[in-house]
Amino acid sequence: MKENNIHGARRQFLLGMAGVGVAALLPTGVAFAAGITDIGDAINKAGRQRMLSQRMAKAYCQIGLGILPGRSEKILALSLQRFSDQLAELKAYAPTPDVKESYAELDKLWRRYQSLLSGKPNLENARLIATLNEDVLRTAHLATTQLELHAASNVGRLINVAGRQRMLSQRMAKFYMFRQWGIKSASMEQEAQLARREFISALDALGKAQENDSAIKNELELARMQWLFFDEALKQQDVGGKDMMTYATNVATTSERLLEVMDRVTGHYARISAASSTPERKR
Repeated sequence: MKENNIHGARRQFLLGMAGVGVAALLPTGVAFAAGITDIGDAINKAGRQRMLSQRMAKAYCQIGLGILPGRSEKILALSLQRFSDQLAELKAYAPTPDVKESYAELDKLWRRYQSLLSGKPNLENARLIATLNEDVLRTAHLATTQLELHAASNVGRLINVAGRQRMLSQRMAKFYMFRQWGIKSASMEQEAQLARREFISALDALGKAQENDSAIKNELELARMQWLFFDEALKQQDVGGKDMMTYATNVATTSERLLEVMDRVTGHYARISAASSTPERKR
């Protein structure tokens, strides 16, 4: 009986996802505010660059594989624009030489990455993206960590951790899509499994944070539910058969829903940071 209820809930969830528009699948909230307002906002946007590095690779593969092509094209185009806009904001905000250096390096990597992502998806470029996206992610993560060191409270760490969950949702889906396209290796499989373990561990840690208010607690409960759907979809990778396109579509949609929830959680922490921070000195 319990198993039937779970599968029934899953069917309802996936049917609901079919009607979700592209705009609803893109992170909302403070993300659309122009300019960086405080250190919490900076960490949030810096962390979002990590997520976008993985999301763009995922969307590129989805287009190449013919998985929700129209929606995937819009996600890729909007993500490309978001990464470019936020990179400009973060470069202007960078408070120290080490952060400036990291964003200078990210800018160089971004020019190459953007060029590959902007062309018509093909397997040869997908193989290049499979390598380059890791360099972009690594540099974006370094800059996020450097910015976290400038936060005056524990909330900065929570913004970073919650923001990283956004990235991990896209990273797991990205590895799935690469494998669907025949791009796979033992190291990629290890990284995919590591991302899964890290997501589960961080979700548990966020649930124990003393800073959580009722809104955050509700969102984290929703995130746990969405994770169950997403994890189930990921596990269909090796099932095979004529339903593989359906399984891949489920991964594409559930990864976006999980991203949306974790983006709201990150935004809540960023707002707590803004409310508790003192005005910053003009540089």
